[in-house]
Amino acid sequence: MQESTKATVLVIDDEEMVRNDIEEILSPKKGNAEIASVDLAASILFDKPAPVTDGKRSGSIPHFIVHKAANGMEGLELVKKSVASGNPYTVIFLDMRMPGWSGMETAERIRKIDTKAEIIFVTAFSDNSIEDIVARAGQNVGYHCKPYAPEEITQLATKAVSDYNKLRNLERLIETISSITLNENHLTSLLRNILDQLMTYVETDMALLGKLHDNYEYEKLFAIGPIESKINLQELVDRVKAARITDGTVVQLDDVVVARLNNYSIFAVLKNHEQLNTEKLYLLKLFVLNAAKAINNAELYEKLMQKEKLSAIGNAVSMMMHDLRSPIKNIKVLTDMMRQEYPQNELLDMIDQCGVQASEIFEDFLDFIKETPAKKLPVELGKVIDEGLKLCETKNSESGIPIHKNIPANLVVTGDESKLKRCIMNLVNNALDALTEHKITNPLIEITAEANEKTGKVLITVRDNGLGIPGEIIKTVFDPFVTRKKANGTGLGLAIVKQYITAHGGQISVANDNGAVFTISLLLNTGTGN
Repeated sequence: MQESTKATVLVIDDEEMVRNDIEEILSPKKGNAEIASVDLAASILFDKPAPVTDGKRSGSIPHFIVHKAANGMEGLELVKKSVASGNPYTVIFLDMRMPGWSGMETAERIRKIDTKAEIIFVTAFSDNSIEDIVARAGQNVGYHCKPYAPEEITQLATKAVSDYNKLRNLERLIETISSITLNENHLTSLLRNILDQLMTYVETDMALLGKLHDNYEYEKLFAIGPIESKINLQELVDRVKAARITDGTVVQLDDVVVARLNNYSIFAVLKNHEQLNTEKLYLLKLFVLNAAKAINNAELYEKLMQKEKLSAIGNAVSMMMHDLRSPIKNIKVLTDMMRQEYPQNELLDMIDQCGVQASEIFEDFLDFIKETPAKKLPVELGKVIDEGLKLCETKNSESGIPIHKNIPANLVVTGDESKLKRCIMNLVNNALDALTEHKITNPLIEITAEANEKTGKVLITVRDNGLGIPGEIIKTVFDPFVTRKKANGTGLGLAIVKQYITAHGGQISVANDNGAVFTISLLLNTGTGN
């Protein structure tokens, strides 16, 4: 059997008979025997069968606990006590005309204490329009004229309790999301579901959740409905900027509601231009607050998992390096012995270079795991790029993709030659993989460099004419273990590049412009003490 929910009701009316009548309707106190005897008498008088009943109410009707007040002042004191005790009223029945405070004035005072209670005006007089009542008492109000039937009071109270409980459940669900730990994909699914419910309550089917950074650059996280095709996002951001909507506020701009908190924001497009009540604005703000916390928790969780993975990989590589260091060093010993018999053998030089490269790869990877600072020495950029490209020759031997360079002569940067060489190799290898995998017609890779003596920086660009970086990973492409699902990809290549460039005091960014474009900024070595 379905168990009835409990709901506390307050009746504020200056007529004692009305207060007692509503209490009796919602919480009957007459004995079952008395009710049965009345039903029996009616059946005898009107020759109708007596109704069969066990005296119990339907499980769909809440169990009402009714409190009463004779005027607005007394009612307000009861509201204050209920809120302070943590058991606020679910429904408040309120007479419109009363001595002292009117029903409307009482409602306005109650709203300063409790914005969540469902208020139902029960009156024989229409002193205020519906629009005026909603504007002053909020949208979670009802209005019913006297005289009333008992069934009407029960239906009004039951519906009000249902609406109230739905909102409280949604409120608790929203508050819960900030305390659970999920990965970003699962969290996005949960947030989308909750936002969808919230938008139903706000009476719209279009909303957008994302980050609105301090420079007013918007980063979309996900959308509900076709909002992006209905609004001009840049115009909306400009309106937010012009309205000076600060962090921690929720405002309505005509048909758009904007909630901002901790750089996160919701844009909700309303179906009509009605003014949202305090309760709806509060839930929007609550959602943004807890969504921000949950997303930050997910990001911290992902970083923690990355660190644990990297730590495990670092330990494994350290063990391998310990075992391989001696064999790699022995390569040089063996080639020197062979040179005594074959002094001018290019293959031996190549073997030596491979041994050095193998050692450098291990050392560089361990430096990445340990975040070792980069050596900062004068390095000729053209030479570094040529050596990086030389490492790519094996991969490019079959496809033969053209690689065009435009590097000024004698351009010197401050950095670690080994690490910069490996950065170039990594970016070019990624471009080769993308062009080959997608069978791009007339594939091409371009590498350019340009010095700016005013800023003391050198900009290096590595560009291909492929399909570009997929939109779903372009923001996180430099994070560890983010990959385009290559067959032999580890998801660490670009993370290593990013860390190396940052260790040089430089920056790296990526964009799509008829292909992927990686831009590196490094310090220009002017020979004046860099």
